[in-house]
Parts: sequence; C-alpha cells; structure tokens
Amino acid sequence: MFVSLVLIKNVFKIKKKNLITLAVCFLLLTLLLSAIPVLRAPSFRVLKFPLNMLTFIRREAGALLFYHRNFRQNEILKGEVDFLRNKLNAQNELVLENSRLKQILSFKQKFPLRLTVARVIGQSPDNWSSSAIIDKGESNGIRRGMTAITFLGLVGRVVEAQEFTSKIMLIADPNMGVSAIVQRSRQEGLVSGTLGTNLIMRYLPEEADIKISDTIITSGLNAAFPKGLLIGTVAAVGREFSGLSSYAIIRPAVNLSDIEEVFIVIP
Repeated sequence: MFVSLVLIKNVFKIKKKNLITLAVCFLLLTLLLSAIPVLRAPSFRVLKFPLNMLTFIRREAGALLFYHRNFRQNEILKGEVDFLRNKLNAQNELVLENSRLKQILSFKQKFPLRLTVARVIGQSPDNWSSSAIIDKGESNGIRRGMTAITFLGLVGRVVEAQEFTSKIMLIADPNMGVSAIVQRSRQEGLVSGTLGTNLIMRYLPEEADIKISDTIITSGLNAAFPKGLLIGTVAAVGREFSGLSSYAIIRPAVNLSDIEEVFIVIP
C-alpha cells in the first residue's frame, strides 16, 4: 500500500515537471516562430484557432457567471427608462397645454363678446348624433341655446345644461341647422351636419354665386349664433336631384373629433 502511494506521488511529480517543461518549450517555440518571418504567418494561423477557442470559452464563462447580475441591472435600467419616458411625456403635455391656454387667453381678449372657457370631458359614443359634454353648467352661467366656439370657428350649441356639466350639439349633427352666408358673395343658405367629416349647405338657388374655397360664416339670422362666426370652406358644389336648387359641401374649420376646450358665448 505504501509502495503504491509512493508511485502515485512520483507520477504526479513527473507530470507536474512535464507540464512546466511543455509550457516553457511552447513559449520558446512561439518566440522562435515569431522571430522567423517565413514561419510567422503559418504559425499564427495554427495558433489562431486555439486562441479563438480560449477567447470564446472565457467570454461564455463570463456571460454565465454574470448573467444574473446583468439581468438585474437591465431590469433596473428598463424601469429608469420608462420613468424618464413618462416624465418627458408629462412635460410635453404641459408645454402643449400652456400653448393652448395662451391662445385661449389671447382669443378671449380680442373677441367682442363675453366668453366662458370649458373643457370637453366626453363625446357621444353612437353614430346617430354628434355631441360633446363640457365641465361647465348652470352654476357657471351656462344656459340652453348658447353658442360654443373655438378660436378656429363654430363648434355647436348648448342643448342641455345641468348644474356642473352641459351637453353641446355639434354642427356635424344632422339635427343642427345654422343660417349661413358665403362671405364673398353674401349668398345665403342653411348649413347642417351629415354625421361625417363634412357639412352640407342647402337651399341655394340654381345659379348661386358660390365657388370652391369660398368661406362660409354665420349670417346672424339665427338668434343663437352671432353673425360672422367661421363655419368652414366650400369643398364641392353640386345640383340637387330636383334640379331646382344647388348645394355645397363644406369642410368645417374646426376638427370636431379632437376638440379639448371650447368657448361658450355669454349674451
């Protein structure tokens, strides 16, 4: 037993010496091959594969060792990015709101009638009407029949007024009728909604003086709508089926699908 242990010990000693000798020889051989120009390129090609393998093994081992740490750091960084993105969006929204408020203040100062600003808090979900709910009501002086506008033009009319909220029928609603004129020729007609993106101006004479791109404004014949409010511009002109009158397709000045604030005209 003792003899066996001695033999194993001697074998390991020999192996250790052999390894050191091999390493020294390998180093000397590498230096020799590098020093001889003719052998340099072939020797590098021979050594390239084991060196690449060592690099690959080291990289993969490092990736496995630090996977959990890197994963955790990545999660933390994602959270920080989401936080900063939300903060940036909030700041951008504040900038846009500030710009709108400046426009609102400037418009109120220039408009000849008294105005109350209201925020749109809801719109009709159905396809048979076009209305909006605002956050002002009777407690703020809002009454049924008052006109709603933006600084771009006519929006509609208040049809219901509660204590703190009101309902506005938009000019896109077919039940809405607004007496209007062509600003250039003073031709009169009646503008109503179509539940689409455009309005229609009817009851025009057969040879009405109206052209594409003409501006359409309120005529003031309706007591609910002050004279001179911008409704939109003419997009097309056509003839009724009867052939006795004409009509015009009006592109509204206000995009009714994305209004955020409105002015209520206080008589």
